Amino acid sequence: MFAEDKILIGCNENADVFLLPKLANRHGLVAGATGTGKTVTLKVMAESFSDLGVPVFLADMKGDISGLAKAGTDTEFITNNRQKYSLDDKGFNFKQYPVEFWDLFGQKGLPIRVTLSEMGPVLLSKILNLSEAQAGVLNIVFKVADDESLLIIDLKDLKSMINHVVENKDKYEGEYGAIAPKSANTILRSLIALEDQGGNEFFGEPALDLEDFMQLDDNGKGVINILDAQKLSLSPEIYSTFLLWMLSSLYQNLPEVGDMDKPKFVFFFDEAHLLFDDMSAEFGKKIEQIVRLIRSKGVGLYFISQSPADIPDDILAQLGNRVQHALHAYTPKDQKAVKVAAETFRPNPDFDTAEVISNLGIGEALVSVLDEKGTPTMVEKVNIVPPQSYIGAIDDDLRKQFIDVSMLKPKYSEAVDALSAYEMLLDKIESNPNIESEVPQVDKEIIEEVKTQVETPQDVPEDAPQQPSAGDIVGGILGTILGGGQPASGKKAKKTQSQKMVEKAASQAMNTAAREVTKGIMRGILGQMK
Repeated sequence: MFAEDKILIGCNENADVFLLPKLANRHGLVAGATGTGKTVTLKVMAESFSDLGVPVFLADMKGDISGLAKAGTDTEFITNNRQKYSLDDKGFNFKQYPVEFWDLFGQKGLPIRVTLSEMGPVLLSKILNLSEAQAGVLNIVFKVADDESLLIIDLKDLKSMINHVVENKDKYEGEYGAIAPKSANTILRSLIALEDQGGNEFFGEPALDLEDFMQLDDNGKGVINILDAQKLSLSPEIYSTFLLWMLSSLYQNLPEVGDMDKPKFVFFFDEAHLLFDDMSAEFGKKIEQIVRLIRSKGVGLYFISQSPADIPDDILAQLGNRVQHALHAYTPKDQKAVKVAAETFRPNPDFDTAEVISNLGIGEALVSVLDEKGTPTMVEKVNIVPPQSYIGAIDDDLRKQFIDVSMLKPKYSEAVDALSAYEMLLDKIESNPNIESEVPQVDKEIIEEVKTQVETPQDVPEDAPQQPSAGDIVGGILGTILGGGQPASGKKAKKTQSQKMVEKAASQAMNTAAREVTKGIMRGILGQMK
């Protein structure tokens, strides 16, 4: 709840506990056992950031986060808390929040797609659970693609590139190192499994522009981006890798902004343990570096998990704002987790932190935030304030209404299969091999169609405005190959339908290539294109 220009997290008989907006990018942790109230805390914080004018991203693992799109209703529990802590006097009122629904599979939200070139070999190796040797071969495949400007957009592109590199390994091994066909075959088999998990829907174009996550509505409220993860949770490798891709992309692409009055963007990692399971020490160091430095770009990260023990110590040390719900101490392992959780707080002399953690009720939590000087406050036991939006999931019809009216629907709703490595490797221009290195390859089906068409010129009005383009130039070259084109004088000839089709294909190829080439074909901290 946003009150007094601060984020009200919880209340007790003696005080209210606020999170200061200017320290919200020092990251945070929301922990607790299943059913203790983490989801409510997550919603309360997301609502507060939205009211503050900060866009938010979070994953909806069970479907109940979608209630942010609908105004809340009163219950006996909410009424008691409103009266007990005078929340109405602090601005509490039921309301809906601006939301954007997303879904990697395009079923319960706008589809999210990422090109494999943007994902990079490091994160892809994590999805595929590759060994060090297999990851090395995958790195070579991406390096060859980068050096030869072969665009790896989707899975068929990657499979074509792997086959290309293996078939020409004698050509590449001297420069790139050994290429083991056995490792390549293992990668191909892993890609088949990835397709079965929905990889064909996820990898492709139009690729997600993270700037579309950083929107405000007409009233200046931050849009809450909700990723439906109910189906995605069945593919934890894809889920965790997508979130890591988002994190590293934000780190690489956002400019330095220094200290701000409020974050530029807040990112909640639900089921955070999935990010760190089986993570190598080297990979963990890279993630720790990103977490440590990304706050200077105005991004606040909040990890949600059952126990602080799920988070590596180096990353846990970066999380200054903490909310701890109940943990059960039924086993020695549970007791150790309670002890770890208690030790992460600055002690309060009024109670034993470890004992309180085991006896917290639903909606109660221990909270410690950073004060004006950036120092953790003494831990307080509070009741989390109730959300102002609806508690529970919205129905599919209402969800569809939000998706249908989204301004981003025209941009992302339809997949695009642009010319890329698969087509470039498949289609070779045999008529004139001297231009192969200079001109993007054109789809063989288009060329064959052009060859078989009746060469009947179609007049173009002489007074029609004509602007030379890359497509005109390339189309002229290809038109010459196919038996037409511009005369040597440079004067434009009347175009046949055949030439127009070739030009259209060539222009698409050049636009696709230009988009990728302008990214610099450099790979950052996690092997992503930047």
